[in-house]
Amino acid sequence: MVWLRRTTHYLFIVVVAVNSTLLTINAGDYIFYTDWAWTSFVVFSIAQSTMLVVGAIYYMLFTGVPGTATYYATIMTIYTWVATGAWFALGYPMDFITVPVWIPSAMLLDLTYWATRRNKHAAIIIGGTLVGLSLPIFNMINLLLVRDPLEMAFKYPRPTLPPYMTPIEPQVGKFYNSPVALGSGAGAVLSVPIAALGAKLNTWTYRWMA
Repeated sequence: MVWLRRTTHYLFIVVVAVNSTLLTINAGDYIFYTDWAWTSFVVFSIAQSTMLVVGAIYYMLFTGVPGTATYYATIMTIYTWVATGAWFALGYPMDFITVPVWIPSAMLLDLTYWATRRNKHAAIIIGGTLVGLSLPIFNMINLLLVRDPLEMAFKYPRPTLPPYMTPIEPQVGKFYNSPVALGSGAGAVLSVPIAALGAKLNTWTYRWMA
C-alpha cells in the first residue's frame, strides 16, 4: 500500500494547493485584496490564515517532516505569481494581483513542529496560533507596498464584477480601527480549530488507505 499512500500524498498537495490559490484570488473580492484593501482586511486575514493552516498542517503531518508546511506555502506562492503573470500578459499591471505572504507564517508552523519534537498537539495549538497572529502583519506590510489599491480597483475593474461588490472608499475609523490587530486576534483563535481539522483529515486519509 506504500504506492497508494505516496500517490494520494502527491495528489492531495496538488489539489489543495491549486484550490487554495483559486480561493486566494477570490478571497478579498476578486484580485486578492486590491479593491477592498482596507475595509475587508479582517475578513481577508481570517480566510487566508485558516486556508493556509489547514493545508500546511495536513501536508506536514502527512510527511512527518518539518519544512513541508513551508514547501506547501511556496507552491501556493508560485501558483499565484503564475496567475499574476497571466493577468500581466493580458495588459494589466503587476499590482493587479497582490501575491500573499504565506511563507513566513508557514515557517513558524514548521519551527513549532520541529522545536516540540514533532508534537502534533503543539503544532495545532501553538503553530495554529502563530499562523493566525503573524499572517495579517506580514500581509499588511505587503499591502503597503502596493501603489494605490483603490486606484487600481477603479482603473482596472473586472468585467464580471457584480454591482454589490463595486469598490468603495474605505470608512477610516468607522469600519475597523485596527484591521491588523482584529485580523490577528480573530485569525489566532480560528486557526487553531482549523489546524485541528487539517490534522484530523490526515488521520482519515491514513484510515482510508489502510
